[in-house]
This record gives sequence, C-alpha cells and structure tokens, in this order.
Amino acid sequence: MLKTGKALKVSIYLSEGDSRHAAILDYLFFRGISGATVFKGVAGFGADHRLHSASYVEISDKLPIKIEFIESEQKVQEVLGKLEEMAGGGMIEVQETKIVKPALPSRHHASEAQPPVKMEGKAKLMRIYIGEDDRWNDKPLYKMLVEAMRANDLAGATVYRSILGYGAHRRFHRDKPFHLSHDASMMLSVVDTEEKIRGFLPVLEQMVQEGLIVLSDVDVVKYSHRPIHTNESVEEPAR
Repeated sequence: MLKTGKALKVSIYLSEGDSRHAAILDYLFFRGISGATVFKGVAGFGADHRLHSASYVEISDKLPIKIEFIESEQKVQEVLGKLEEMAGGGMIEVQETKIVKPALPSRHHASEAQPPVKMEGKAKLMRIYIGEDDRWNDKPLYKMLVEAMRANDLAGATVYRSILGYGAHRRFHRDKPFHLSHDASMMLSVVDTEEKIRGFLPVLEQMVQEGLIVLSDVDVVKYSHRPIHTNESVEEPAR
C-alpha cells in the first residue's frame, strides 16, 4: 500500500494500435504495483505525425494508449527494466511526485484483513408462511418483514415463492405459463440464535395478521462471513 510522501509517477505511451498494454498491466499486477490505469486517447498523433480521432460511430484502434501508475522509487526501479523491454518502441516517462493522501483499500480487500464472523452449534430455524398479497402499511408484507429482520439484526433471511400449494382456505394456487398467481404462498426462512429469534416474535405478532409461523431446532455446522465496513473509501485509479 502506498504511503504519504515522495513517490514516482510512471507513464508508458504505446504506439497506436499496440495491444501490449494488457500484458504490461498483468505484469504490474503480479509484481504488486499498488494500482495502474490504462487510458486510450480520443484524438492525437504519433511519431509518424498522422492524426487519428475517435468518432461516435466508430472508435479508432489507431489511437495511442497510456498506462500510468504511482509507486515508491524502490518498486519502480524493480520493474523499470522489464517495462522498457515490454514497451518496445513506446515511450516511458518517470516523474517525481508526492502522495498527499494515499487511497484506502476497497471494501472487498479491507474486509479480507478482518477475522470472519462465525456461528456454530445450536440455533433456531424460523419459517413464516404468508400470502403474496398480504400487506403491511400498504406495502408487501414479505418485503416489510425482511426489512424488519434486517433492522433487528437477524443473521439473514430468504424469501421463497411457491409454484404449487394451498393454504387455510384450501384454494389451490399454482404457476401457469404466461400467468402468475397474485396470491401465491410465500415462505420466509431465517436461522439465528434462539435468543434473537424469540426476541423478534413480538414484531411478528404485530405484522402477521394471517399466516403460519413455525420454529425448529437446528445445528449450524458452519456459518461465517466477513464484517462489512460502510465507512471505507473505494480505491480510486492512479492519476
């Protein structure tokens, strides 16, 4: 990861139509360069002084390509020799620069450094059977239940839509080609600790006016996920 302070900005200009940028980008990636960006010109000319431009109808494949990255001097020196070889007839420019604020890792990579959250052992499986047309505050009940579960920090919920079945009114509901029943049975499935499931039951009592709620004992063999950090910045391309 880059740090605040002195660094080098490297720009590699490839000949128009040159396809070696992909190989160079792969090389930088596997050599651990912090980040690199490939730019394609919309207009320009090269050593032969032929002018090329991109139109709305057709993007020219003859426009020059620039690969740019910022790294510490030590790492730049490690890759510069190979880059000179890979660039062929292209030009490489190195400029001194100063990193005022380094980019933070993206959410995905930041979460990899965190230990996973795990739950194993005894738990409760809750199934909620309701109708697709059931409402809560003029909104679909199954959607509102998912929102309520999320707000109450339940581990996760999955909504299933039936393709065939009947309920308390003993009316068959089934999916047919080109027609979906508007009152199919919906099942919500949740697994969490007994304490959290039972703590959510009073909410269900208020929201589910007609339906079926069942609890079952289950053994969680493995449940793990990495924490999500919402206050982290997404890494921006090198400039």
